[in-house]
Order: sequence, then C-alpha cells, then structure tokens
Amino acid sequence: MEIDIEHVARLARVHLTDEEKLQLREQLGMILEHAAKVSEVAAEDVPPTASAIPRANVLRPDDVEPSLPREEALANAPERERERFRVPRIIEMES
Repeated sequence: MEIDIEHVARLARVHLTDEEKLQLREQLGMILEHAAKVSEVAAEDVPPTASAIPRANVLRPDDVEPSLPREEALANAPERERERFRVPRIIEMES
C-alpha cells in the first residue's frame, strides 16, 4: 500500500528525517493492513455501533458552578488579546 509520507507529515505539521520517514512508512503500512483485516471480519448482519455496549446519557449534568476570576485564569497566559487567550492561527488557506 503506497502512503504519501510527505503529505501526512505536512498535515501533521511535523518535520521528519529520511530515516523517520522510512520508519513511519513501514508503521503506517502495518496499521493499514490491520485495518483492512478488520474490515474483512465485519459481518453484514451486525449493525455498526459507536460503542460495544449500549449506553444512555453518560454525560454529567450541565450545572453552573463558580470558576476562576478572568484575571487569575489569564495570569500565566503567554499572550493575551483583550480579555482572552491569544493562540497561533492553525488553519491555513491552500492555493
């Protein structure tokens, strides 16, 4: 199975050495082979599920509780913009 490691690394925003690219190509190849085996086992009479056991509302109640004051929460922020955390842009426009 052919994998474009350069493209995967670019999407993950990681720089890989040539040795790491070879290792990653082998590892991703094994992962994809195992995923293909799993799809062979899937039976048509078994409906797809998100969980192996049925669950009903596993979320906690959404109760309003006191939190940190804004200044205390932002006290150690590396960068701030007005009264918010400033973070680097992660969405890029492709041309």
